[in-house]
Amino acid sequence: MNETASTETGTGEPGGAAGVVYQVFARKYRPSTFADLVGQDAMVQTLTNAIQSDRLAQAYILTGVRGIGKTSTARIIARALNCIGPDGQGGPTPEPCGVCENCVAIAEDRHVDVLEMDAASRTGVDDIREVIEGVRYRPTAARFKIYIIDEVHMLSRHAFNALLKTLEEPPEHVKFVFATTEIRKVPVTVLSRCQRFDLKRVDMEALKAHFAGIAEAEGAKIADGALHLIARAADGSVRDGLSLLDQAVSHADPDGGEIGEDDVRAMLGLADRSRSFQLLESVMGGDVAEALELLDQLYREGADPLAILEDLLEITHWLTRIKVVPAAAVAPEVPEIERVRGRDMESRLTMAALARSWQMLLKGLQEVRMAPSQIQAAEMILVRLAHTAVMPTPEEAIRQLQDAPTASAAPQTVPAAPAVPSPGAASSAVSASDPSAAPAPSSPAPQARMMTGTGDVVAMVEPVSAEAPMPESQPEPEPVPVRNDEVSAPPVPQASNDPGSPVESPGVVPADAKAREEAAKHPLVRAVMDTFPGATIEEVREGMAAPAVEAPENLPDETDGPGSDQEPV
Repeated sequence: MNETASTETGTGEPGGAAGVVYQVFARKYRPSTFADLVGQDAMVQTLTNAIQSDRLAQAYILTGVRGIGKTSTARIIARALNCIGPDGQGGPTPEPCGVCENCVAIAEDRHVDVLEMDAASRTGVDDIREVIEGVRYRPTAARFKIYIIDEVHMLSRHAFNALLKTLEEPPEHVKFVFATTEIRKVPVTVLSRCQRFDLKRVDMEALKAHFAGIAEAEGAKIADGALHLIARAADGSVRDGLSLLDQAVSHADPDGGEIGEDDVRAMLGLADRSRSFQLLESVMGGDVAEALELLDQLYREGADPLAILEDLLEITHWLTRIKVVPAAAVAPEVPEIERVRGRDMESRLTMAALARSWQMLLKGLQEVRMAPSQIQAAEMILVRLAHTAVMPTPEEAIRQLQDAPTASAAPQTVPAAPAVPSPGAASSAVSASDPSAAPAPSSPAPQARMMTGTGDVVAMVEPVSAEAPMPESQPEPEPVPVRNDEVSAPPVPQASNDPGSPVESPGVVPADAKAREEAAKHPLVRAVMDTFPGATIEEVREGMAAPAVEAPENLPDETDGPGSDQEPV
């Protein structure tokens, strides 16, 4: 089957009055030389120099997305290495003649020395064994025996392992050309034995120029906007774009009318670009009713809900890009509507709003794909996006709260101090209501007397309010200074044989319970209670307050007996 000729001659088969079978554009305009390849200049230069200088590798591997010329390049390599020229005396050339016996047979896929295998259908070791056994024999009619293995990543692990030895040291008359779209699935042991070429996606301008030349050769008139839509939908694939161009020519008026942008948009099920901008503008402005009405109109006109969201996502990306890089808006390949409307919208939207819209639309695409009704899912996404678009960001919300007048805040009332039965309770109430009213560290510290579990020591804590009158002095035992030499003031804990007041019966709340709780919080009292485990505060009495001192560190142990030189503390 001729892969490059524009027509095929049949024998009375349907397809034409003279037996001419129609060929689709993807096959009719398939590249036959390196010069025909679109957008692969680096690979073409490398292979051209290698052929001219006779630096041919034993294996090549071509990788890239679909429809960019991997299989076509493999066939061009086979023709370039086996071309003998019109006179039959030529050698390997980067410009095969296309008329010699080898070039014609390879183009028609009937050459006995150029074997093309589809690894997607022949994946096992037995298939590779046929290749290994065939490489031993010299070519029948050509200069080199070429093995083209398409979709090589589909081979099994054992098949790859069986091919390694032959691939590393093949006979001098054998060349391998592999093609794959999943280069990561090919073992590294195979990659290390091949020269690798990464075919890149073809940019939109190159595709538009290529499609315009084919349309002119076919005698079809097509608008520049229509070519732009086809090139954008092709997504870098020449074969996909040629298929869309072929469909657009068939979709147009058979009388020779021009193929307009609206015709291609209706054929692809795309929304009008200007209305897509209008839809996004309504959503970002919070106008839910207008946004839903526009979505309904586009849906009734044949636009796919998924394609509408993809357009909104693409516009959001475009607005973000020109907001970050303003020079991108003046690129020559940018349509006028995207340049004008894009600049207008990005100036009115913040980066936070664009980033939030991108995330919501990206998540919405997955919801639309999984939803039982795509149009309903798209409507819910637009409603959600419109409501969040008018909401302030966290930074704006905090700024609004900070800028709010203080008069709008609730008035703060200071409750009156409750009546307390004792100065200690009054002091605690003032401290709880206003931390600044708490006594300073230099204020008189409470005096504590505590009793151990054996009843040997009684401690009494006497917090004194600053406003309370100085109580009359009462006879107290002389305090014994602690052994800590750094503390010059007499310690608060004192030894006493007074058994203290009797313990109240359970269930009855003592009158000075709050005073004892406040006394238990004092650092000196806590230090004494830590020294004497099990001690409890039995009574709080009013008396002279001792100055604030550091908590004693060297207190006597409980094991000190009556025979000690120092009196018990």
